[in-house]
Amino acid sequence: MTNRLEQRLSRRTTVGLLFAAVAGVMAAGMPAMAQAQAKGEVRIGYQKYGTLTLLKGRGTLEKRLAEQGVGVKWTEFPAGPVLLEGLNVGSIDFGTVGEAPPIFAQAAGANLVYVGNEPPSPASEAIVVPKGSGLRTLADLKGKKVALNKGSNVHYLLLKALEKAGVAYADIQPVFLPPADARAAFERGSVDAWAIWDPFLAAAEKQLGARVLADGKGLVANYQFYLASRTYAEKNPEILRIVLDEVAKVDDWGRNNPDEVAAILSAQTGLSRDVVALAASRYAYGVKPVSVDVIASQQKVADAFSNLKLIPKPIVVRDALLPASQVATK
Repeated sequence: MTNRLEQRLSRRTTVGLLFAAVAGVMAAGMPAMAQAQAKGEVRIGYQKYGTLTLLKGRGTLEKRLAEQGVGVKWTEFPAGPVLLEGLNVGSIDFGTVGEAPPIFAQAAGANLVYVGNEPPSPASEAIVVPKGSGLRTLADLKGKKVALNKGSNVHYLLLKALEKAGVAYADIQPVFLPPADARAAFERGSVDAWAIWDPFLAAAEKQLGARVLADGKGLVANYQFYLASRTYAEKNPEILRIVLDEVAKVDDWGRNNPDEVAAILSAQTGLSRDVVALAASRYAYGVKPVSVDVIASQQKVADAFSNLKLIPKPIVVRDALLPASQVATK
């Protein structure tokens, strides 16, 4: 009983901090009529992993928002970059991605804001090779073809892995493919290695016998970020507060119910229980405000891509925060 009470109190504190920012927008002059206006629907982008998939599977957000006269529309995306394209063009309002996609999106001028993040989950992404591959170390990637989704979290993993091995990015052959196409290339031997995230990583391990050359441990944090369009965040702080409160509840539940998590993920993704159980075992639960340290970590990601001219211009990550978000990070 005490543990449950502590979890509830912790969740309330976390969500309160998360929305010190967006609640502040209301006090900054939004007309009262606009505040009270029914919003109709929140459109959420998700991928085949993590808390949003669990939230969709449990259906608790729909019940909570129905009380506000708000519906929920879910749209699945194969990877973070295309999800944020959807956010930028206005087809979704809110979604979750890894470290790199917001960097590429911000550099391209997307008007998005960070509204929270899950803790680091470095084991949830890796560079894998076929089970019979002669590649044994990261240094062996020199001159090899490596499949990856351009601008996804694994793009930064690959940069850091090569840096650790003393291999220049220019000395490998990146092959930019979305996960499904990358898996096909990996299976037929068209590429030598594949940088990928869960649950695609877990599927490659379980179904193909893929061998992990290196995962993110000791290389990257691999945060999962929750982002919203700036316009939506400014106009709908209460809806976003409810969404993140439900995310926090699912995090609490998922941490303590691994079997049920696997069942929901299997149903939602169409992947087998053993695959999603492996992926879920590497999740990090516990939505938090975007802190000064996390923004500093994101700035390092941005600088790395900028130095290699992989983004069109340098960016300042903190520009993608609502002004009042500075209060939530102290």
